[in-house]
Amino acid sequence: MGPTLTHVDADGRPRMVDVSAKAETAREARAEGRIVMAPETLALALSGGGRKGDVRAVAEIAGVMAAKKTADLIPLCHPLPLDAAVVSVEPSADGSGLTVNAVTRTTGRTGVEMEALTAVSVALLTLYDMLKAADRGMTIEGVRLMAKSGGSSGDWMAAA
Repeated sequence: MGPTLTHVDADGRPRMVDVSAKAETAREARAEGRIVMAPETLALALSGGGRKGDVRAVAEIAGVMAAKKTADLIPLCHPLPLDAAVVSVEPSADGSGLTVNAVTRTTGRTGVEMEALTAVSVALLTLYDMLKAADRGMTIEGVRLMAKSGGSSGDWMAAA
């Protein structure tokens, strides 16, 4: 028998997981994703001089705002008091676009993986929105959890 889904009850109905009996622990999650674009679009994004301003800074702020609103967007997520949400947008190592990284932290009864993933996703969507006039063919890829720590399930890290 494989793993069980925690957001489904014995009758197959969706439910919010009851975490009231869990101890509060320090928890952290890291996520990443990237947006691939034409070289000219990347140059525009890095120049900070687009018509809509510094697209990287706006995307970073959007990611932080999204992390704080995760429970409003994902139906069964617990609302969490975030201790930190840090989002960065940097050129991808291969020069094909921009990579977004997010780190979220809380002290609580449940993890912050969804907050990190939401931060990355919304930051990437913001980049697309701000750059679409220059390049509608951009692609968003590789949004994934990189690592998590804390809680009863312990630490986890994505394979290299």
